Amino acid sequence: MSSIVLTIDAAKQAKLNLVEGHKGKQALHDVIVAYRANRRAGTACTKSRAEVAGSGKKLWNQKGTGRARMGSARSPIWSGGGVVFGPKPRDYSKKVTKSVKTLAFRTALTSRISAGDVLRTKDFSITDGKTKSFVKAVADHTDNFKVLIVSKSFDEITFRSGRNVQDVLLMSADELNAEHLLAYNKIIITDSALETLERRTA
Repeated sequence: MSSIVLTIDAAKQAKLNLVEGHKGKQALHDVIVAYRANRRAGTACTKSRAEVAGSGKKLWNQKGTGRARMGSARSPIWSGGGVVFGPKPRDYSKKVTKSVKTLAFRTALTSRISAGDVLRTKDFSITDGKTKSFVKAVADHTDNFKVLIVSKSFDEITFRSGRNVQDVLLMSADELNAEHLLAYNKIIITDSALETLERRTA
């Protein structure tokens, strides 16, 4: 298997709808922030002084002890007391429109093609299911680490051969998003994936 660098002109010939100039940077930022925010669990929870276990009895007399006045063992200044302004469960998710997602996807794809980080190959498949063969196949395309391989689909043998390679990800063109495009040093795209990307960038 061999590959060539996908240029802007070649991408246009493949009918990919790329972004002209600096358009789409804000959309790309908004979408990446939304993707990361949507992965946050938002389950952090602390107890206030009203919720923490403990007696509400006044610890000692207001006057006469020589000590500072103190009302409750649940006060935040005591070990085991409540937490002041601590986190509570919340929803961090953000919504972005379909048109903004599409613009962000086109912007990310355009920037990676412009940088020469996208390689085009006819096909990518492993027939023997061996990790060694998978690593060699990737090395035939690029000597860079952290590689994203995009195709219309992959067979089970190819998936199995690459599942133990931590820095290489196999991704179908339908599942690809802007964050994936920015996360890897090199991107290998098969001819079958270009048809899907043409539809997604339209």
